[in-house]
Amino acid sequence: MRRYLAAALAFLIMVSSQAHAEPVRVMAAFVFKSALDDVVHAYKAQGGGDVVMQYGMTPMLAKQVENLAPADVFLSADAEWMSYLQNHNLIQTGTRVDLLTADLVLVARGDNAAAPTNATMGRDFPLQKIVGTARVAMCNPAHDPAGRLGRAGLETLGLWQGVQDKVALAQGPPAAVALVERGEAPVAVVFSANAAGVAGIKIAGVFPKDSHPPIVFPAAILRDSHNADAARFLTFLKSEQAMAVFTRFGYRPLVTAH
Repeated sequence: MRRYLAAALAFLIMVSSQAHAEPVRVMAAFVFKSALDDVVHAYKAQGGGDVVMQYGMTPMLAKQVENLAPADVFLSADAEWMSYLQNHNLIQTGTRVDLLTADLVLVARGDNAAAPTNATMGRDFPLQKIVGTARVAMCNPAHDPAGRLGRAGLETLGLWQGVQDKVALAQGPPAAVALVERGEAPVAVVFSANAAGVAGIKIAGVFPKDSHPPIVFPAAILRDSHNADAARFLTFLKSEQAMAVFTRFGYRPLVTAH
């Protein structure tokens, strides 16, 4: 009888603990939203606990972490901002992982006959001819990773000077793609994943990898997290199941899935 009561008590304690488990609070760059929403769904489907997502621009989220906003995991669209947090001792030692990468590309509407398709960009790429008197949609090079890398690539290829006064600033790569979709800009500089699966959009040009700093999207557990499920969620982000989702949305894994 005592053994039965002890077992029943242990079961009730376990159920109560699970019922009151804190959700994993994740800060992630908005560019990952479509893919990460599906990853979270898969995580819950295989028995993971609740996950609370907060999406935003990487610099804004990093500053929130610096100001001690409560969160457990950070997925950054910029390795430099993750290094900023690491240098300020705001992530847990040994948890940072370079998770994903993508290409830097120039996108156009599929019906834009002036724009090539999947061309390797070089100094002879006809960017000015494609743009004409219109604008190039891109993120702000002053603080957004896609904008900074885009400007670096255009400068390396000798194309920046011809379009630097024709930039239409967008609040994130998806917004830059939307400007092209609506015909408000003929081209946009974004990550390849931002164009994946977007109807009516094609990749006009691909920046050579040596034309800009490496594109690395890291993740880490934040210093002040005491949530035991944070490590479980980060492990799931590296799993084969999660990587299959990220790949479907145009990202490439930088880790060996396990």
